[in-house]
Amino acid sequence: MTPIMIIGGTDSSGGAGLTRDAFVAQKFGCEVLPIVTAVTAQSNDMVFDTRLMPTELIASQIEAALATTNPSAIKIGMLGNEEIADAVGLAIRRQSCPIVLDPVLNSSSGRQLMSGQFPRTLLSQAHLITPNLLEAAALSGSRLAETDTQIPAQAEWFLSQGAQGRVD
Repeated sequence: MTPIMIIGGTDSSGGAGLTRDAFVAQKFGCEVLPIVTAVTAQSNDMVFDTRLMPTELIASQIEAALATTNPSAIKIGMLGNEEIADAVGLAIRRQSCPIVLDPVLNSSSGRQLMSGQFPRTLLSQAHLITPNLLEAAALSGSRLAETDTQIPAQAEWFLSQGAQGRVD
């Protein structure tokens, strides 16, 4: 099985986060190396509570997983705050595999899940960034894209921050 490291929060509804990512990864025959950044108590309609893991514990989880095997890819979801994002970026800095960054800023019900600034250094480590329209606007400091013609400008901004890839 192909190992993939998945970094993110848990979702007690099973609709997102590590639970959903692991389900999808296993459907494609991948072994999951789960790194828990946060525990959330949520339903399909709302987030009841969120607890962030200590930064040192997150770094230790990554170190232990990397001591076990080298992942073929890394997928990053909910980080919770800038300190955790920086620690994750530092812990995976030597990995040469593709890194997919899903910059989770809010839950689908609208609750804030990321405090502080999203570190630009983590953006520059990503091979693929998958923000939704609200996240792309928030991160790039632009207005919410209302037409398909505005989306490439936001993508160009991510590339200007060091994200790897290209816009066609």
